[in-house]
Amino acid sequence: MPKINAGPFPDRALLEEAGRLIRAGRLVAFPTETVYGLGANALDAAAVRRIFEVKGRPATSPLIVHVNSLEMARGLASEWPPEAQLLAERFWPGPLTLILPKAACVPDAVTAGLPTVGLRMPAHPAALALIREAGVPIAAPSANRFTELSPTTAEHVRAALGEAVDLILDGGAAQVGIESTVLSLAVSPPRLFRPGMVTREAIEALIGPVEYAGRLENGEGAAHPSPGMHLRHYSPRTALLLITDPRELPAGRGVCVHRNWRLPSEVAGVRMPESSAAYAAALYETLHRLDQQGWDWIAVEAPPEGPEWAAIADRLRRAASRAGGR
Repeated sequence: MPKINAGPFPDRALLEEAGRLIRAGRLVAFPTETVYGLGANALDAAAVRRIFEVKGRPATSPLIVHVNSLEMARGLASEWPPEAQLLAERFWPGPLTLILPKAACVPDAVTAGLPTVGLRMPAHPAALALIREAGVPIAAPSANRFTELSPTTAEHVRAALGEAVDLILDGGAAQVGIESTVLSLAVSPPRLFRPGMVTREAIEALIGPVEYAGRLENGEGAAHPSPGMHLRHYSPRTALLLITDPRELPAGRGVCVHRNWRLPSEVAGVRMPESSAAYAAALYETLHRLDQQGWDWIAVEAPPEGPEWAAIADRLRRAASRAGGR
């Protein structure tokens, strides 16, 4: 089994070991404020390819590169427009990934052969300490099998990946709980590929109009322009249904995840927080827990309309999609 600290923050010796492993081309799972990442040296193509092998992730799906300073980020981009500076100063460290033209030092394995790279500075002390200790940027998708539920605790990582990862840093439960917003500044106007808890409206207030990419139809074998674009993603193994009314609940032994519904007495229910931020922080942990309980289905109340719920709605739509299978 991989080495894992007792939490909630890795000690100095373990951070030094993690840094050595990253520099040696090995894999380290680490916490961020969004979800746990499966990290490798972003400048080492062989190490990056191991991420894809462990996750079962297609090589057409690019990775996000994590940095601990604006200087490191600028060194990985061949262009750094004023919008990047404004957004980084406002939202970094934080759950916003910026897609920019890549520098020559970034391997094609990271970017699915695309001329762009996604960059993010995570808002978690353990993640920043790991990058600092390793001395290199760290490429990291979520530390789970491809299309499955993202991990928000170290235990989720251990259960999903087991001995495939060399070390797991336990930094406690993720505070944001869903993946970062992904915005491309490599096109004009900027394009939002994945909504997150940094909303489109907050971005537009800073840099002006932003397009929403919506659902993409990539040709077979074509690289995705952004991480997280697979139609089915973020999914429990148990069938997940999105519903708008308790009367839509199917027959069978299932459980309903809702915010304030009055459920039939024979239906098991899990009540979620009313606020979008608290809901996002609890979502994956709730689905992980229910996925282990042997239900026939998990029904989830569709979230409300509104910009603060857009990222949650996106994740639930993808989790409920049956396209592509497992």
